Amino acid sequence: VVHAYGHPNVKATHRSTFEITRESFLTERGDCIIAVNADKAVNDFSEKFKNICRNENSIIIILLLVDSNFDVIIARGHRFLKLSSNISIVVRKSEFIDERTLAVCASKAARDLKRDLVIMLRNPNILLKAILIAFAPKKSGPGGI
Repeated sequence: VVHAYGHPNVKATHRSTFEITRESFLTERGDCIIAVNADKAVNDFSEKFKNICRNENSIIIILLLVDSNFDVIIARGHRFLKLSSNISIVVRKSEFIDERTLAVCASKAARDLKRDLVIMLRNPNILLKAILIAFAPKKSGPGGI
């Protein structure tokens, strides 16, 4: 679980990514950032979680919760994920990878998120809980499907 806070400059209009950052500031240009002051970045995740994310067949589910509002994003892992940023968590619709990337081929970017959730994230006192679930199908043995 990642905890972060809203900011008055949250736009959430980016076409291909969304980002949660540890930084406390957000400029007008940061149209992919949905929350600030996060308590984690990708480098803080356990090695077990990172290894699952680095599996080509892994599925990553991101549940964004603000009070009773929520949105769900489904994405993929990738074997070349670096997961080394100490500042950010980025989820991408594309397959572009840098040190901040948590997941690729996502079902949603910032502009696709529920607007009532985005409006709530413009309040600096609002808490976002991002629940991250990663799993990879096990290889089936003889007789498996």
